[in-house]
Amino acid sequence: MASYHCSVKVGGKGKASGHAAYITREGSYAERAGHEDLEATGYGNLPAWAEGEPALFWTAADRHERANGATYREIEIALPRELNPAQRQALVLDFIRQEIGERHAHQWAIHNPGAALAGGEQPHAHLMYSERTVDGIERDPAQYFKRYNGQHPELGGCRKDSAGTEERLLETRQRWAEVQNAHLQQYGHAARVDHRSLAEQGIDRAPEQHLGGRRVRQLAPEQREALLERREAEDELRQSQRELAPLDLAQHLHELTAAAQHREQEEQAARIAEARAYCRQALDEFRTELARQAEQERASEVERERLQPLDAEREHPQRPEPEQAPLLEPLPAIGLGSAAFAERLQAALAETLEQLQAQREQSPAQEPPSQRSRGFDMEP
Repeated sequence: MASYHCSVKVGGKGKASGHAAYITREGSYAERAGHEDLEATGYGNLPAWAEGEPALFWTAADRHERANGATYREIEIALPRELNPAQRQALVLDFIRQEIGERHAHQWAIHNPGAALAGGEQPHAHLMYSERTVDGIERDPAQYFKRYNGQHPELGGCRKDSAGTEERLLETRQRWAEVQNAHLQQYGHAARVDHRSLAEQGIDRAPEQHLGGRRVRQLAPEQREALLERREAEDELRQSQRELAPLDLAQHLHELTAAAQHREQEEQAARIAEARAYCRQALDEFRTELARQAEQERASEVERERLQPLDAEREHPQRPEPEQAPLLEPLPAIGLGSAAFAERLQAALAETLEQLQAQREQSPAQEPPSQRSRGFDMEP
């Protein structure tokens, strides 16, 4: 049946990269015997310089985090056997969404080793996250892990949020119980877990001590048998108490409300994702159409510029300029010593003499002018 386990651990400087390799079964843990139990792993909220490489992020944390600072905080949780691997992964991702959100860089892994005492599956998850909070400011690795600057955040490192107070730890434990019960109910299982101590639940017995695989293998056969008998008796007692106890309407309503809210959140997330995909497709089509229209407009503009001179020439054809006549007709080239020149000159002289003779005959006879002295008359 489902059992509750939720513990929080803190890793110091120099421990992050090694522990990340352990939970993801990488590096020296990849081929080590007894570590073939990795069921699923993932990461999120890494800075740009470590995008897709969580090992690079944890190595930078070991290198640049201050000497007495924590490089990571880890939540270790037991997963219900009632769920299959896909359902367990959905449970872990839902818990990460509520517990971490987009506030911290993180890495997670699900292990499913065989139970050392009772056999069968023993699924559990490791959630590592940096106490540094994401604020949207781009920083290189060295600045990312520097001390926070409250007045000028862009000059300092990311602010830390350790969540190490007793109140915060109790909230984490309660949140894990609630999300686990919601998923058990969602998949039709009657099992439930409780984050409260046995005394707070009104159970008068000492809690069972966790031994671990190594110590269980060291137990004698009769000791193992005694532990198994005790577990079986406690399970039967809890089952009978659950069946005889009156129905807690408030708790029942709370569980139903939590399950309904979970389903509504999943449906809303699916609708939002579908709407985003539709909008993205519509935007891509709109941009493609704009680019096509712009290309057509450029082609039309080029064609108009090419045809414009032809249209202007067709409307206003250029007329050829008229040839100017020479001011004087060129004289024929005649040599001075030629016979033709002598004949023409003789004819012109004869014609001129005739005209002078004619003018003389037509004019009346005139007396010659009297000669007078310049200034006084002279007697003969």
